[in-house]
Amino acid sequence: MPSEVNASKIRNIKNDILGKDYSLSIAYVTEKKSREINKKYRKKDKATNILSFPLHKNEGELVLCKAVIKREANNSSRTFKEWQGFLVIHGMLHLKGLKHGKKMEKLEEKYLSRTKF
Repeated sequence: MPSEVNASKIRNIKNDILGKDYSLSIAYVTEKKSREINKKYRKKDKATNILSFPLHKNEGELVLCKAVIKREANNSSRTFKEWQGFLVIHGMLHLKGLKHGKKMEKLEEKYLSRTKF
């Protein structure tokens, strides 16, 4: 989980979005590894903040890059923890099968309003 402080929050959101029976792993990687993974699976030659990988029907993984998240947070009005929390919600919604759009944005706001990172 992202940090001990947020573990229970992340678990609760995971249960709301993906269900209690869903097995979610969260991994942190370096910028170099993020770039390698993003290039291999998305054909984008750059590091990214988060990647979502559905592995099986009730199993998936989120791969986060702290360096990218920190840089993005510094260029926004959100703290690192707030931006990281948003991205984890965003990634879980992708694991649920949602694509970018108004429906996803509404759900992101819904789950963000339920917790404080």
